Amino acid sequence: MVQIETAEFDSPIGPLGLAAEAGILIAVTFNGLSPLRDWAHRVLGEVEEVPTKNPGGACTALRRFFDGELDALAELPVHFHGTTFQTRVWRSLRRIPVGTTRTYRELAQWVGDGKATRAVGAANGQNPLPIVVPCHRVIGSDGGLTGFGGGLPRKRWLLEHEGALRRQGSLL
Repeated sequence: MVQIETAEFDSPIGPLGLAAEAGILIAVTFNGLSPLRDWAHRVLGEVEEVPTKNPGGACTALRRFFDGELDALAELPVHFHGTTFQTRVWRSLRRIPVGTTRTYRELAQWVGDGKATRAVGAANGQNPLPIVVPCHRVIGSDGGLTGFGGGLPRKRWLLEHEGALRRQGSLL
């Protein structure tokens, strides 16, 4: 049985479920703890949930991020539960600077296969750490917003908060 530390964090884009394993952040979910529990059971199997105030330091870092310290999440330690390919994609997401976006094609090139756009999109969609691992910074090749597990209004809010929409002036 895996023990995870959990908390719910009230953010400007709704409640976030947070989970850490051995003090390292492993998951962020939209809509609070219920989706987090579903994720944990699906990915980790049987878990023992230990409520805590600041799993993996995520509450502190997220508070700073939402208060305008946009780099506050960049150094937050995370641990990925995914395939080798997914992990490569998720690590690449952390390389996208605050206030900028990249296309799925660019991300595929970063992970070593410019033709793997669909696979990169699928891995991006399975990101267990949205916001902290900024999958919201990935856009379509036409510059438009595309799918986001938290919904396009949240994606737009995050990109506006980070200043990406003001700088790029695209179809976003």
